[in-house]
Amino acid sequence: MNNKLAFSDYLVFAFYFVIVSLYGYWVYRKKGKKSTDTKAFFLAEGSLTWWAIGASIIASNISAEQFIGMSGDGFFAGIAVAVYEWLGAVALIIVAVFFMPVYLKNKIYTMPQFLKTRYNETSALIMSVFWLFLYVFVNLTSILYLGALAINGLLGGQYFHTIMIVLAVFALFITLGGMKVIGYTDVIQVSVLIIGGLATTYLALTIVSETFGLGKNALAGFNMLLKDAPDHFHLIFKKPVPGDSPATIKKYLILPGITMYMAGQWIGNLNYFGCNQYITQRALGADIQTARTGILFAGFLKLLMPVIVMLPGIVAWVLYKNGHLPQLAGGSKDGAYTAILGFLPSGLRGLSIAALTAAIVASLAGKANSISTIFTLDIYKKYINTGAGETKMVWTGRLAIVCAMIVAILFTWHDLLGIGRDGGYTYIQRYTGYISPGVFATFILGMFWKRTTGAAAIAGIITGFLASVFFGQFAVKVLGTETWLYSAFPNGDGGFEIPFFVCMGWAFAVTILVMVAVSLTGPRISTKAFALDLEMFKVRPASLVLIVTILLVLSALYIRFW
Repeated sequence: MNNKLAFSDYLVFAFYFVIVSLYGYWVYRKKGKKSTDTKAFFLAEGSLTWWAIGASIIASNISAEQFIGMSGDGFFAGIAVAVYEWLGAVALIIVAVFFMPVYLKNKIYTMPQFLKTRYNETSALIMSVFWLFLYVFVNLTSILYLGALAINGLLGGQYFHTIMIVLAVFALFITLGGMKVIGYTDVIQVSVLIIGGLATTYLALTIVSETFGLGKNALAGFNMLLKDAPDHFHLIFKKPVPGDSPATIKKYLILPGITMYMAGQWIGNLNYFGCNQYITQRALGADIQTARTGILFAGFLKLLMPVIVMLPGIVAWVLYKNGHLPQLAGGSKDGAYTAILGFLPSGLRGLSIAALTAAIVASLAGKANSISTIFTLDIYKKYINTGAGETKMVWTGRLAIVCAMIVAILFTWHDLLGIGRDGGYTYIQRYTGYISPGVFATFILGMFWKRTTGAAAIAGIITGFLASVFFGQFAVKVLGTETWLYSAFPNGDGGFEIPFFVCMGWAFAVTILVMVAVSLTGPRISTKAFALDLEMFKVRPASLVLIVTILLVLSALYIRFW
């Protein structure tokens, strides 16, 4: 294994950097005078094609937390972690068919605007603040930390802070050009991500094949993974019983078997893909068919992601357990992907770093643009400078981008938030889960139950957060370790913990009950209820074929690896 980059690696990476930069600049110059128009800056003025929308969703969604965090969980837990991606594909189908028509028919451009239009100003303001904190202190920080950690490992481990700054600056250049630049450069980013990611996985499998004396054969390498690590190829974990190892319990805590499919996984995925400015923003400026096709295209691409970001983690586990990756001793799972890259030949290592950088930069740019959009349109314009013109708002948005990135760097510099403690992917899922139940309940009832009131929305947002905190931090102390609501398990730190997907499920259930109860005290139909009709949800034959294809592939995967 060689951790040093050759000249060819630098050449490949430099080629990627130049192409993305020049193309982004060309897109920026092409839109000319519209660069100071708010719709152009924040929503790409509806000019993104379906393939640009789909590619941008994937490029923004797949980042360091997947390459490093999901690969790490693949190293630790195996194929079960693919549920995030594969159930995400189903969530994108639901968003494309049912959510997007509601947004576009009601001219919704930001998620706080949805809350204001459907409910009231108070709920919109509360959630604007929630989202800004989440995007800055959970998403931006984790992407920067994990990305810098991964690339730093490939460069010898001495450039962590330098890499962090370079990633942030590269993302800033793209973000300051607005959503059109982000959307179209994401097409290149996702192409590099998929090509480089698949090449890395292919070479990783051939390394396994060679290690076990089977020649250079990727399929033989995959079959060896199945043979040597059968416990890593189950999508559903059984509930732990007394006497099970701490590792078995830890796996169940992060991926609690069939119970996570009852609520938690659906809440997390539907909230992320359907009620999240970061994702929906790509499609909100388009017409319904373009938006729907783009989102379904993203759903199809999601099927590939575990092959790119999770399978190398299982390769790392098999090599580690057979004595070939001693640097992972002690279960350092977030180092799994970097360790695999160290085996790659010159040139391909540069392509893999380019793929990783593409994922990181695209996600940073998309997240920063969402921060800018929410702050400018939903806080600055409404509460700070109501008379701000187009140019003023665009420059305010750019300033918000710079400030958000600086704050993220400051908090990531010495990992003040403890991102590396539990693993990057678990960190993101856990803290996002504190607001997901309340947000999703508020959105889903607001869309499809006309009786839901503004008072219920505020109650739901607050209840969802408090219920999430209760089940996540206090339920075991108050109710005990074993109740009809949940089972808590030893967490390895001297305490007991409820799987956070189970916490999300019960927090969501409590929130729904509270919102329904509050709404029943109001009018039978809210004056702000959306008008819905069945025609909104009809899909064209081509879209239906794509939906059926995604579901058939997923069914085959679950039948094979259950």
